[in-house]
Amino acid sequence: MEFLNRVDELEQLDRVIARGGLAVVYGRRRLGKTRLLVEWAQRHAGVYTVAEQSSPEIQRRYLAEAIAQRLPGFADVDYRDWRTFFARLAADAKAIGWRGPIVFDELPYLVEKSPELPSVLQRWVDHDARAAKLAVAIAGSSQRMMQGLVLAREAPLFGRATALFEVRPLEAAHLPAALGARAPRAIIDAFTAWGGVPRYWELAAAFTDTQAAVNGLVLDPAGVLHLEPDRLLLEEQPSAAELRPLLDAIGAGAHRFSEIAARIGRPVTALSRPLERLVELGLVIREIPFGEPVRTSKKSLYKLADPFMRLWFRIVAPHRAELVAGNRASRAAVLARHWEHLAGQGWEELCRAHVPRLAHAELGPAGCWKPATRWWNAVAEWDVVAEDVKGKRLLVGECRLSASAGDAARSAAARPAPVLPGAYRDHDLVRVAFVPHVSRRSPSPVPVITLADLLRA
Repeated sequence: MEFLNRVDELEQLDRVIARGGLAVVYGRRRLGKTRLLVEWAQRHAGVYTVAEQSSPEIQRRYLAEAIAQRLPGFADVDYRDWRTFFARLAADAKAIGWRGPIVFDELPYLVEKSPELPSVLQRWVDHDARAAKLAVAIAGSSQRMMQGLVLAREAPLFGRATALFEVRPLEAAHLPAALGARAPRAIIDAFTAWGGVPRYWELAAAFTDTQAAVNGLVLDPAGVLHLEPDRLLLEEQPSAAELRPLLDAIGAGAHRFSEIAARIGRPVTALSRPLERLVELGLVIREIPFGEPVRTSKKSLYKLADPFMRLWFRIVAPHRAELVAGNRASRAAVLARHWEHLAGQGWEELCRAHVPRLAHAELGPAGCWKPATRWWNAVAEWDVVAEDVKGKRLLVGECRLSASAGDAARSAAARPAPVLPGAYRDHDLVRVAFVPHVSRRSPSPVPVITLADLLRA
């Protein structure tokens, strides 16, 4: 698959090239950190290295061989420790005027075997690398270890980065280029299965449509992604395999603290740290109704953050025996039982994600709405709620995957308004209907937003 987007990320990395310094790149697995860093290093005749889960001596040997591509002779020496390794790297680079970039990917693997490495890196970045004007990038998928290295205030490399960012999922607007999906429903289906994860897009590109790809890659016991969640948890540093029961419970529909605790047989008081780690890993999100105080709300719901994980825990986890014993046709039947519900969730997520960039004649220019979320109480729910940046209007929207534009608009116009805190009661209410496609625009009681409107932003 061709290299897509990442324009902002490349610009941040290029600024490190211009003045030297340290770039820190992190984010959950499968989102394309490696592809981004390889692309950046190749564009500037730099060196990309990746750590292995081996002994420090072998790790240094492998890295030295990669660096020798730009610094001849660098691999001719056996380095007794990391301090010697990095000192020689800066000296050789300075001697020939080479300023990088040099990338150290999967840094947590090195730190796991050499706990002294963060302090060594701190001194090297502050002195030798700075003197050589080297552009250096470090990266890792282990959120917890990257936090301990760079992000926390007490971390050894805190404050040293001249560029620091999290690699996030790709926008759905790139799905047509990646998978050839042009029709609105085909794009929604692709997002429902793969979200914005480039690795999954790359695998799915070999199939004719999304459901065929899900069948072959995910539902088939021999499929590459059949055990993907377990791999993601095991690849964390340290392993997060013990968190699997929480994902099973949430994926099966337990979203409140008490429900999750009851499903896995643990006290509510034992869930805070495990759930916090799942949020850190980007696998779970904490959701509260629009207008509720973030810190004190007692209406929190915990949900799977990624469309692929929702699909896996809805279909694969509870039906493993049926999938293993079945064939392609029977697996397709299992998928069909759940697909429309999953696609509806995917459509809602797409709508909320694109509201801040939405430009529409009846709603205003792009950037006039703040990020959108949901609102609900015991008897009602609105799929999309967002305040405008001026604090005067409130967008409330209903997402309908299969209804006609007219039916969706009439439904959104007739529904009771959300019951919001006093701070929002003087806002002008802007009702909106979201549908994937309209064949012909016609007068409507409320604005109708299509997928094309959302992706145009």
